[in-house]
Amino acid sequence: MARALIVGCGCRGRALGGQLLEQGWAVRGTSRREDGLAAIAAAGVEPALADPDRPGTLLELVGDVAVVIHLLGSASGAAEELGAIHGPRLERLLEHLVETPVRGFAYEATGTVPAPLLAGGAEIARRAARTWRIPIAVLGAGDSAADVVSSLVAPTGESKGVMSDGN
Repeated sequence: MARALIVGCGCRGRALGGQLLEQGWAVRGTSRREDGLAAIAAAGVEPALADPDRPGTLLELVGDVAVVIHLLGSASGAAEELGAIHGPRLERLLEHLVETPVRGFAYEATGTVPAPLLAGGAEIARRAARTWRIPIAVLGAGDSAADVVSSLVAPTGESKGVMSDGN
């Protein structure tokens, strides 16, 4: 199976990583802080230090990745930082993913981050799907992230209908 990169591999990311591992995926998860890496490794996920506020640190990790999961709907930080990672930093990341082996992108559009930021991030992801034909999934409350991720790399005709909401 392919490799997934979970950007923001906290509690929910480690749980998703475990589900993907059970499905046969290789999984890499990121933390902005060194102290988060041990918990990621303990979950059986390959840990990586990267900061979504610095897209270059994420792009260094995607050379062997099929799907990137932007699991930052409940990220913490200053309003300015959250606005950047769900806005211009997300946009830069998606622009550069076009030139990588990444074949799909999942954006978490639900969580504790202010709703307008999440809606704006979802629109950036949808625009990337339209502009660069990147298969995108926008994760909402109640979605099975593991199923969505798998559908992003399913052969044509086998998708569960969440490959890109394209709105």
